[in-house]
Parts: sequence; C-alpha cells; structure tokens
Amino acid sequence: MAAAATTNSTSSAIHSIAYVTTPSEDVAKKLAHGLLQKKLVACCQKSSQCKYEWKGEINEDKESLMIIKTRTSKVDEVTSYVKENHPYEVCEVISYPVNRYLKFQITQGNPDYLKWISEVVPANAQSVVV
Repeated sequence: MAAAATTNSTSSAIHSIAYVTTPSEDVAKKLAHGLLQKKLVACCQKSSQCKYEWKGEINEDKESLMIIKTRTSKVDEVTSYVKENHPYEVCEVISYPVNRYLKFQITQGNPDYLKWISEVVPANAQSVVV
C-alpha cells in the first residue's frame, strides 16, 4: 500500500518530536524497531491510555503513545513508514519542530489525522453542554 503524501514542513528547525498512537504495546514495539532499524528516528518512548471521539462516539482505550525524536527532514519518511505498517484506519502521526525558542506548532503529519482533528474540533468551536 503506497503512503499518501504528507504535508510539507513550514519550519527550519533541524529536529522534531513526533507522536504516534498504537492499539497495543506489540504494535508500538514493531513500529519502533522498524523506525530505528531504518534510521528514521533516534529514539522512541511510549506510555498508555487514551480517551477520544471516533465516529460520533466517546471511547476509552489502552493505547501506546510513542514519543519519537528525529530530524525534521525525516518526518515525512516516518509518517509514510507508520501509515504503511499501522493497523488503524486513520493513524495518529503528528510532529512539531524543536527550536531554541521552544515554540511548538504541529507542522507535519498524516493529513487524514490532521483533518480528523479539524473535524472533531471546529475552528469556531463553542462549549458543548452534555
């Protein structure tokens, strides 16, 4: 399966931190091993538990969150690798550049995932009364 193109970088930062969620520790381990083996990343860390909205339902799952450190120039390759090897229909891959001013902004990642964020949290969102 060919990976879709990712968004282009809007930053001149050399290094980035990327976040990837997986449905299990096993998937996280396999992705981390492959990314490290291909020298696309320097480090992968993980933690668990996630609450999110998907297809109109609020869900809570035990997920593994991978915190990945890499070069900004490798984020597109990291995204492609994850999309090709991930079981989710729309997998989370977001990144932000690390610069000396510590100003963070999501600038690259899986376009489908970034679109999903925009759909769930509209730009002019108001509080929802439950």
